[in-house]
This record gives sequence, structure tokens and C-alpha cells, in this order.
Amino acid sequence: MIRYFSFKNFKSYRSETIFDFKAAAIPEFKESLLSSIESEKDGDILPVSVLYGPNGGGKTNLLQALACLISIVVRPVAELEKNRESLVLQHYVSCQPYLLDDESQNEPTEFQIYFRIKTNEYRYYIAVKNGTVVSESLYWRAIGGHKTGTVFEREKSEITLGSTINKVSVNRLVNPKMPYLSFLAINYNIPVISEVVTWFESCIIQSYAVPEVDRQIMMADNVELKKKIIRALNDLDIDIMDYRYDTAEKELYTRRILEGKEYELPFSSESDGTKKLLAALPILLIALQDGRLVIIDELDAKLHPKLLRYIIRLFKNPEVNRRGAQLMFSSHDLTTMKNSVFRRDEIWFSALDRNHESKIYSLYDIRDENDRHVSSSAAYDKQYMEGRYGADPYLENLLGEEWL
Repeated sequence: MIRYFSFKNFKSYRSETIFDFKAAAIPEFKESLLSSIESEKDGDILPVSVLYGPNGGGKTNLLQALACLISIVVRPVAELEKNRESLVLQHYVSCQPYLLDDESQNEPTEFQIYFRIKTNEYRYYIAVKNGTVVSESLYWRAIGGHKTGTVFEREKSEITLGSTINKVSVNRLVNPKMPYLSFLAINYNIPVISEVVTWFESCIIQSYAVPEVDRQIMMADNVELKKKIIRALNDLDIDIMDYRYDTAEKELYTRRILEGKEYELPFSSESDGTKKLLAALPILLIALQDGRLVIIDELDAKLHPKLLRYIIRLFKNPEVNRRGAQLMFSSHDLTTMKNSVFRRDEIWFSALDRNHESKIYSLYDIRDENDRHVSSSAAYDKQYMEGRYGADPYLENLLGEEWL
């Protein structure tokens, strides 16, 4: 599971930006936090994080920064069909620096991520400039431990191996455009490398800002998973009793029973909301089943708030989310910005500052003039629309400051 992600000089983000999944010491929804015997010493992890903010504020770019890092690692491995894990809806995101000043255009884009696998935590860092890897490193430590071990370090063409893989005879000459992590995964069967790359491969990336995505359907043939999909649809008052894919027509058909008679409806004739659920539910249930990270831009698009709450609660329900799956998404739906749905540290905002740089902060980070946190009993959506959180420039953008 992901613990911490930071990046610098990517699209609308110039300065270092940190997105933290570690749970704050607050009482709300404590039962939903991701913890285990191994991780209790090192804090709990959030199962859900949501990003709000105006159009153009940087929501999509933040999600794309994480997607970019994942694709940098996974793409070379997948192109040579050396991946260990089945890829689910991953797509390539290009690495573009901040373009609104001369210095940033000539500096590398940097990414750093901390994530946990079983009893270990890994820290991976990579800096890329014009497609060339400038610097790269991978470290590990036991969760709750203090000693950090080096897997490898790279500065341009110089590569230093840690004791974890130093005993293995590996090549230190690598194409400057390829991550050394990917190179090792392609050419060697080193347990620590396989474990790390498999985690990157397991991540799911989706964007519903693109209309065509609603038509990308991945329905399960697995009997048990198929039952879960249909049960979830029925829980949401969508009375589908089965589905099938016609390979000749290349069309998905849903089945219903009305007054004892069975009917089939082509996917193209379903409502937009049902299409969205049919597209989203299988990948969300796969994530919950396998303990994967899911990154979705505009998850709320075409979804009734009731359906969005249902999806959020799946990830926050410890009886359903038993393997540490995580959901990170952007949204414009303020009806779910409530203390009955989210913890304060699960709600994040992004907006442009006066220098046209995107900035992010969590609801828990906000303090009033008396240095007090936003109350857990506050009406988050109402206060957001009143502009109390600093990330609601809708009216200001539409009318200008002088109108206010």
C-alpha cells in the first residue's frame, strides 16, 4: 500500500508537492484505517483520498504525476512482455516539466514514493530530464524498523549496488533512458526487484474525464467475481441478473427478468449511470480482491451521489477491504464532502496560486485564526462553498474579485 508520494517540476506543479497517505491522530473512522500487526508500530494508512478543487487547479495533474511515475517503471517491462502482474487499465503519461518559467524547463522532473509490501517499506526515487534518467535510487527497511538498506543508487551512468543484490552478477551498464529498476526486472529474477516492480504493475489508473473511457468494459468470467459484480449492481437497485459478451457482435448484453420473462439489453442502450457502473465496478472489485491501488480522475462523473458513496464505503469497510486496497480520486461532487463519508485527512484540495503554480493541502492542515483545526462536526461542503478553505475560487473566477 502507498504511504507517501512527492514530486517536483511536473506540469502545473513547480515546487515539491507532497501527498501523504499516513493517517493523522484523529478519531473519525478509525476502524476503516489500513493497519496490520506489521505496520502498527509505524502508523495507519488511509484507504481513501479524494481531491477537490476548481477546473484548472491541478487535480488531474496531481493524479497524472503518480500515473507518470508508475508508467515510467512499468512501460519498458510491459513492452518486452516481462511483467509479472496482469496490467489493468494502465496508460502512459508523458513527463512534462513546469513550463511557465525558464529555469524549470531546463531542470529534471523528480518523483519519490514510499510504499509497503508485507513487512517491508520501500522508497523509490527517480529524476528524469528530456527522457533521460538523471538520478535513481531504491531503499528498503522493515516496517517499524530504523535501519535503511540500499538496493541500488544511480547518478547518471554511475550505479552502486547495495548488499541486497551485490552478490548477484548484474550488469551496471544501462540505456540512459531506461530506469535501472525496469532494467533489472527485465533481465534478472531478483526477489526484491520482482516484488517492487510487481507492486507498480498492480496499480490501476483510469480517467473518466475522457468520454471514451465509459465504453472500456472489463467484465469478469471468474464465477465468484461475476457474482460480486452482479450483487453490487443489485445493491444499487440496478436489477441486472446476468451479462454476457457477444464476440461476433463485439457487444456486451445485460440480462433482466420482468414478469417471469428474460430480456437482454445491449450495453449501448443502458443509461449513462449504469454504463459507468458497469465500467467501474469490475476494476474496483478486482482492486479490493487483490489489495491494489486505484487512481481515478473524475470518479463522480455521471454517478449519482448515492452510488459514489457506495464505492467509497467499499474501500472504507474492513470486512470488504481485507487486503489493503486504496482508492485515490478527484471529484466535483460536494454532496459527498461530509463528515459522514470522509475523515478530515482524507479530503484534499488543489488550486492555482497567484504565480500560476498548483498547490495542495488537506482539510486537516487548515487552521483558523486561533490555530485550531476544522472541527470534525463541521459542514465541510457548506464551509467549502463559503470559501473558508481557500480552494473555492468558483465565484471569484466567474465574476472577478471586484464583484465580491
